[in-house]
Amino acid sequence: MASIKDVAAEAGVSVATVSRVLNDHPSVSEEARTRVLAAVQTLGYRPNAVARSLRTDQTRTLGLVISDVLNPYFTELARSVEEEARALGYSVIIGNADERPDLQDHHVRTLLDRRIDGLLVSPADGGSPGMLDAARAGTPMVFVDRWIPGVDVPVVRADGRTAVRDLVAHLHGLGHRRLAIIAGPAATTTGSERVEAFREAMAEHGLPLPDAYIGQGDFQAESGRRVTEGFLDLPEPPEVVFAADNLMALGALDAIRARGLRVPEDIALAAFDDIPWFVHTDPPITAVAQPTGELGRAAVRALVDRIEGRPPQSVTLAARLVVRRSCGEPAPTPHSPVTNRSKS
Repeated sequence: MASIKDVAAEAGVSVATVSRVLNDHPSVSEEARTRVLAAVQTLGYRPNAVARSLRTDQTRTLGLVISDVLNPYFTELARSVEEEARALGYSVIIGNADERPDLQDHHVRTLLDRRIDGLLVSPADGGSPGMLDAARAGTPMVFVDRWIPGVDVPVVRADGRTAVRDLVAHLHGLGHRRLAIIAGPAATTTGSERVEAFREAMAEHGLPLPDAYIGQGDFQAESGRRVTEGFLDLPEPPEVVFAADNLMALGALDAIRARGLRVPEDIALAAFDDIPWFVHTDPPITAVAQPTGELGRAAVRALVDRIEGRPPQSVTLAARLVVRRSCGEPAPTPHSPVTNRSKS
């Protein structure tokens, strides 16, 4: 493997000049820069990232701790984070917390030991001691999707309240009156915000929301299945089940089909967090879609601003309602587009 000395010899310059070129120092002449870059190409030289980090106190590496890598929403988020980071000259190391605060802390400690330049975190279950300690110690950090009130960290998230209000209005317009929700963990901001938005929207239309129609889930498919089974066992089951994330919606769909029931003829189904295969279910599922890719890109830009000494900005983007056919909507006519009710 070629060394920096080999590059210097090939280019006919000093090792110091090679170092200045590789670090984009402005004092190098264009002629020397051209010779060094040609030598790098010829020899296939790759700078030692560890050695460079010791000199510059930067590794050009970001850490991303996501709540559940099996959730398609977070998979898409991670992909957009990696793409934006790469475009800005950074690499990304990903840790999956699996909705467990202890595992979240394990990844935070490991990433900090790797001397990453900054952290992107979607807090699990309202946070964890190690993650909170890192934030309060001044570690460059950005919360993405979820956040922790009272912790001074920039937040990049989607506001789903308007989209949930649009969903309830849509369901009301279709004639539905008994609406139930599978809520996410109350300790997470997304879990509490979505159920509160649903409750407020129901009240706006004068619709009751009895406690029996609020089921506690954990953003996992099994909880969606369990809660839906409880709804179906009620003396008066709901007409619509709204799952506050996509995995719980899939669990709900399993429970409905296991009873031999049909969507939407016997019970309607809607979800928060649209995913690509919702269009391929029968019927396609009406869902609230978040701008996942833009969330990931905006989170990286905010973190890089923080790392590079620019003031980072919190960002709030709008979610939108995507109307399909799982709630009794009329089948689209040929060539008619799917309704995308956005108030962003």
